[in-house]
Amino acid sequence: MKKIRVEAVLDKLETVLVFTGEEAEAAGLDPGKCIKLALVLEEAFVNICSYAYPEGSGITEIFCYTDESFFMVEIHDEGEAFNILSLPDPDTSLGIDEREIGGLGIHFIRKFTDKVTYRREENRNILSMHFGIH
Repeated sequence: MKKIRVEAVLDKLETVLVFTGEEAEAAGLDPGKCIKLALVLEEAFVNICSYAYPEGSGITEIFCYTDESFFMVEIHDEGEAFNILSLPDPDTSLGIDEREIGGLGIHFIRKFTDKVTYRREENRNILSMHFGIH
């Protein structure tokens, strides 16, 4: 397991993406899945930066794990409780002008991961995203 701890501010996004990208590559995640990882991680981290800490910023920890089948990323924050997975998928059958704003990032998180879970533990939001290695 490897971990990075950063302030939940947009200026740290590149640090987060470089860290997880290097770990994913070392774990043997294929390039296409590395791109999907970067996209969903950016979405999750930007949401934390934008909404988790309404009174200012806080800390986000990102853990990377690997087993024989999966590369896993867990994002921990102590912001307001928010289960990203409780939101409905956007209606992608509607045209862009007819669709409500927002929700596509969460849709991508669900679609581009092999497994995604959320839990609230000890005043922490924990979002786990799994990507199959093989």
